[in-house]
This record gives sequence, structure tokens and C-alpha cells, in this order.
Amino acid sequence: MLTEGFITSILAQPKTANTAIAKDIGIYFHELHPIPLVKSSLKKSSTRVNGLAATSTHIFAAQADKAVVHVYSREKGNQEALISFPERIHSLTLLGDGVLVLGTAEGRAILWEVCTGRQVSTPTAHLQPISCLAGNLSHLITGSEDSNIHVWSVPRLLSMAATETPEPLRTLSNHRAAITNLIMGHSASGTDICVSASKDNTVVVWDYQSGDLLRTFLLPSTPLCLALDPCDRAVYIGFEDGSVQLIEFSSRDSKLNQLYDKSLQSTPVQVASPPWTATGEASPVLCLGLSYDGTTLLSGHTSGKIIRWDAPRRVSTSEIADLNAPVTNLLMSSPFPARKLTKPLTIVKPKLGEGSYIFTSKLQGSIGAPSLAMVADGFPADLLEKAIASFSAASLTSSSSSGDEELRKENEELWKIVNDQRALQRKTWAKLTTLKTGGVDS
Repeated sequence: MLTEGFITSILAQPKTANTAIAKDIGIYFHELHPIPLVKSSLKKSSTRVNGLAATSTHIFAAQADKAVVHVYSREKGNQEALISFPERIHSLTLLGDGVLVLGTAEGRAILWEVCTGRQVSTPTAHLQPISCLAGNLSHLITGSEDSNIHVWSVPRLLSMAATETPEPLRTLSNHRAAITNLIMGHSASGTDICVSASKDNTVVVWDYQSGDLLRTFLLPSTPLCLALDPCDRAVYIGFEDGSVQLIEFSSRDSKLNQLYDKSLQSTPVQVASPPWTATGEASPVLCLGLSYDGTTLLSGHTSGKIIRWDAPRRVSTSEIADLNAPVTNLLMSSPFPARKLTKPLTIVKPKLGEGSYIFTSKLQGSIGAPSLAMVADGFPADLLEKAIASFSAASLTSSSSSGDEELRKENEELWKIVNDQRALQRKTWAKLTTLKTGGVDS
């Protein structure tokens, strides 16, 4: 049976004395389908909003008001490492499965390659803490409490040949208050969107590739979190008053994507449709998650409750959990995880400064009969000698072939000259013979 799950984290301490919930638990693993339940948990963690990231093998949790990240092994179900950083961490995101990005209180983004330990960082481009992050393998987007959003080139940040201090590709600066959340579109094409929410009671849709503002939505309350439709057709918004709102980017009867209608881009849109509310739940919505097929919306609240919503019908259907502490992060797990060629068994702690670049991971699946290089400790000397000898032989063969070709061309040119001279000589002798013959006859 197809199953789908999600991961939540809380901000300790418990709000009430609830003996049904174990103390010291900070991260929960849930199953959504077919029956909602808590499958397992991890202890000793307390995270703020945007402070949790997960891969198929590890969980990364930025501890609230600390310069510490707890790393948990999902296979072993325990804490693997405690990583300290020079600045307090306010937000986390993953670029693929190999690079963890940390937003700091000083306005910098730190990029940590978890399989090599290499660590690089951006300059302090933001004047206040980085409150949220979004990214992929090509772009990193940082949102700050200073109301600005910066777009960075990931290959440029991770380049080993870079000699200059990296700078943002562009700055998105239409908001007038702190950025509360960022989310990127799912498109893999050259044109993609990101959506930002701010305490100025607006949500803005951007083309982050060009920096163009596509649409501004004016809201009745402060948006705290976002979830994007799987087809990028709409955005779900969680509000400070505990309600949820759906905003569609294009009308249902339109055949064109109205985000790219330039006549509409400069005019803010006042959202007039009524928000969704859950019975008896008025605490702020701190995080949202959308199921793989886009039909089920989950919201985590300050009260500790997780509410399930029927997205097509736009109504709350049930309360699936009460964690007795603010639910600050909610990460959905795909029921169809991508197959990876490598899997990190343990993360490599960040290393400052230059050093040997070693990638530590486990190969996934069958690779056929293992060679000596795969089972030996390093590369054996005889294997290296054989490789060098074959390379030298190939180089000599290539040089010899190249030299033979040049000699052949030179010989052809010389023979052409010789043949031309012989032909000229024959013509000369023939003409001389004719003249001599004519003189005798006269």
C-alpha cells in the first residue's frame, strides 16, 4: 500500500502538563496515509520556524537561540553529532542532499558540504538575521528581517577557483517589513518563480531568474508560512490569526498564465475571498505542508495541534495530532523517493580553511565485480604503474601516428614536385628533338 509521511519539530517547553506525551522529544515522524499516526521520535531538540531540514539519511535541527545544529541519523534513530558554529543559526535549507545552508543572526549564509566537510559563506549581505532560505543546485534565495531578498549563484559560491568575494546576482526589495517565509517553484526550466511572505501583510510572486515582480497580493492578516501547489498554480498561506488562505495565480477559465501578463504585474491585488478557519483553533499557523497529490493540506499551530484540511473542498477535516508545544516545522516526505547513487553513512563535520578534498559516502546498488582499486586501501602501486604505463603507451602511439601522418604528407608533396619536374623534362626533350629533326630536313 502506498504510504506518505511527514516530519515535524517543536519549540520546547510543553505548554501544559500532559502525561500522554513524553518529555524531551523535539522531532516527530508521522504517517499520513493510510492512517495518521506518530511512528517514531527524536529527543533533545528545540527548533524555531524554518530551523529543520531532512535528507533520506539525516535530520538537521538548528537549536533555538543557539549557534548549534543537532544532526540525527535516521537509520540508527539517534543523535549523531552536535555541530557548533560561530554565529547563532536562524534558518536551514538543503540544496539537493549534499549541501546544507544555514542562515545566521549576522546576515550571512553558510554552505556546508556534508559529505566533505567543506564550508564556505557569503558576506554579511543582510543587515539583520536571515529568517528563511530556499534553494536548488543552481540558485540560493535568502530572506531577512531587514525586508530584503537576495538571489545567489550556487556554482559561484561553491567554486574552488573563486578569487573574489561573492556578491548576490540580484536583490528583490519590494517588501517593507521582515520576510517570514520563502518558497521556490517546482519547475526545472529556465523560468521559475519564488513566493515570499512578509510582515507587511503581503505575498509577492517573483521571477527570481530575471528579478521581475510578477504579482503582489494584499492580505487581511500577517502571513507566517507558505506552501506551493505541486503544479505552481496557487499558494497556500498560513496566518497569524490561525486561518489558512488559498490564492490562485490564474483564474480557472484562463488558458494563459496570468503571472506573465505585464498589464497586471504593476497593480497589487486585494485578496477578498474568505479565509479557511478550523473550529476552536485560533492560534497562529507556524508551518504548512501539502501532500504529494495536492489534495491534503496540513497546518502546524502554536497550540501544538496539527490540523488536516481538504484542499479541494477548502475545509478542515480533523485534528491529527497535538504535540503540546508550538509546531514550528513540517516537512512532507515524498511517497516516491528518488534513487540515489550514493548515501552518506555519517556526515563530515565542517572544516575551516583549505585542506584535502575527500568525499565520504557509500555507493548504492550493484557495481558489478569489484576491481582491486575498490577493495584496497587507496590505490595499489602496481595498479598505478600499470595505469601510467598504459597512458604513456597511448601517448607514444598517438605521437607516432601523428609523426607518420606528417611524413606521409611531406612525401606526397615531394613526389608531386618530382613528377612535375619529370613531365616538364619530357616536354623539353620532345621540343628539342622536334627542332633538331626540323633542322636536318632543311
